[in-house]
Amino acid sequence: MILGSEFKARARDAAGYIFDMDGTIALGDSKSGGHRALPHAIAVLEALRATGKPYVVFTNGTAKPPAAYANSLRNAGFPVDDRQMLTPSSSAAIWLGKAGLSKVRVLGNAGCAAPLVDAGLEVVGPSEEAEGVQAVYTGWFREFDFNALEAACHSLWNGARLVTASNVPFFATENGRAIGASFPINAMLTAMTRKRPRILGKPSKVAFDTAMSIMGLPRSAASGVVVVGDDPALEMRMANAAGAVSIGLATGVMARDVELPEKDRPTVLLNDLAPLLDAL
Repeated sequence: MILGSEFKARARDAAGYIFDMDGTIALGDSKSGGHRALPHAIAVLEALRATGKPYVVFTNGTAKPPAAYANSLRNAGFPVDDRQMLTPSSSAAIWLGKAGLSKVRVLGNAGCAAPLVDAGLEVVGPSEEAEGVQAVYTGWFREFDFNALEAACHSLWNGARLVTASNVPFFATENGRAIGASFPINAMLTAMTRKRPRILGKPSKVAFDTAMSIMGLPRSAASGVVVVGDDPALEMRMANAAGAVSIGLATGVMARDVELPEKDRPTVLLNDLAPLLDAL
């Protein structure tokens, strides 16, 4: 683990920062329908902005378009521009385009599909009849029903790729753990078609590379990037795989008393963001 002066130096001299949202810098606020900042989070981002150091916020949620999440964070006091806000659909749109998969059935709501539409991809609705679907993309979709399951299975049986925003069962909210939508959907699709989803959100290399590109950083700068999050299977795994610095927070789904495999172990685990603010 990085502690003391070494931790402060690496935090201060970082090439850029990738922050998770839920459970890391904010929690969903059921009263306002927006977000509530966690302690020291706004000050940390303000400190980074004052120094000109690049940073992005990358949520694994796809319930809203990135700009809507950014607006919610701004309403909570965060200095976050629209282009600094990323969702798995941001990285999915880039990957699908590069892979030449231009016709995509989206098992998700309008917010999930928005970055794909903006990228010029042909988006097919969850249960819409369509030929030539090249990929089935799963995201936030609590309206999922049998018709969507059947339509997606037919697309997959006919050769479409299965890709997903996320494949973890839970995320942190103000009221504790909540069930992610894409995880059970993926389980059903895999059971029916034997196709396993390729993850395009965190902890994938696609997600990390998208964040690096938005920050204007070359791939060679990966070891100087700091990834801050509360989920060992998402932010910590992504950072460790890329050779970046991983800062874990015990403010979401990560617990101090759980022994983690090396690939999911943070470089340093903090109770809150106060030590990072002090380093900056």
